[in-house]
Amino acid sequence: MDENDAVRGIIQKIDSDGKHGPYAIAMVESLGSVTFSLERRVWSEDDKPGPGEIVILSKLREKRAGWRAMRARYVRPSDNSRNSQASNQQRSTKR
Repeated sequence: MDENDAVRGIIQKIDSDGKHGPYAIAMVESLGSVTFSLERRVWSEDDKPGPGEIVILSKLREKRAGWRAMRARYVRPSDNSRNSQASNQQRSTKR
């Protein structure tokens, strides 16, 4: 998967004291739960997400224990316009 294969997830859980550092778990409709680190190398925001917030997850890897995102950030307004443009393009090519 590359950066274009980013998915949206809804934060389900935050653990500030994980064995390998702070992390969060997000539910992704197409994959189930996806875990990501809250350390700066993965989470690109200044503040930590909270339960119910929507995030963008990318650079996904499947590991024995489940899916991991190697990049994560909050959703931005531009994400919505990109998605609607892609949907419009898909609809126009189906005609």
